Amino acid sequence: MAQEETIYAFIDSQNLNLGIRDAGWHLDFTRLLVYLRDKYKVKKAFLFIGYVAGNEALYTTLQKAGYIVIFKPTLEYKKGKERFTKGNVDAELVLHSMIEYPNYDKAIIVSGDGDFHCLIEYLDNQKKLKYLLIPNPFKYSALLRKFRPCFIYVNKLQKKLEKRLK
Repeated sequence: MAQEETIYAFIDSQNLNLGIRDAGWHLDFTRLLVYLRDKYKVKKAFLFIGYVAGNEALYTTLQKAGYIVIFKPTLEYKKGKERFTKGNVDAELVLHSMIEYPNYDKAIIVSGDGDFHCLIEYLDNQKKLKYLLIPNPFKYSALLRKFRPCFIYVNKLQKKLEKRLK
């Protein structure tokens, strides 16, 4: 009997969340993890997210759902009267995908960010790239186009993954 592949997912939560919101709906992260486990047999899902004090209930929910949550410290910025929080998780996602490299056979990267081009190219060359889940087909980096055969568009999964009102 052939041994099942060990598949890990590495998720850029901000790129995913904003890409789906731009598509006009809200993602249910718990449903996403169930989908990844059922459809692609993902063993571990690493979710990279900026840490913002006051969002502990969200982080607890994500961890209870089964994500391995990797936090990035954030910084508060002020632009005119507007305040915003910045926590770029790119380096953490690349680092953890390499730390975990010996532990998985295939990786699923969830992001449309071109900053991951070198990681995706490396995984592809090593035959370790399973899929690239692109949140929004209208908002992803042109640097990723060459990996189009690996694309799965998350926005097409709205009926399965949309957050439902209670």
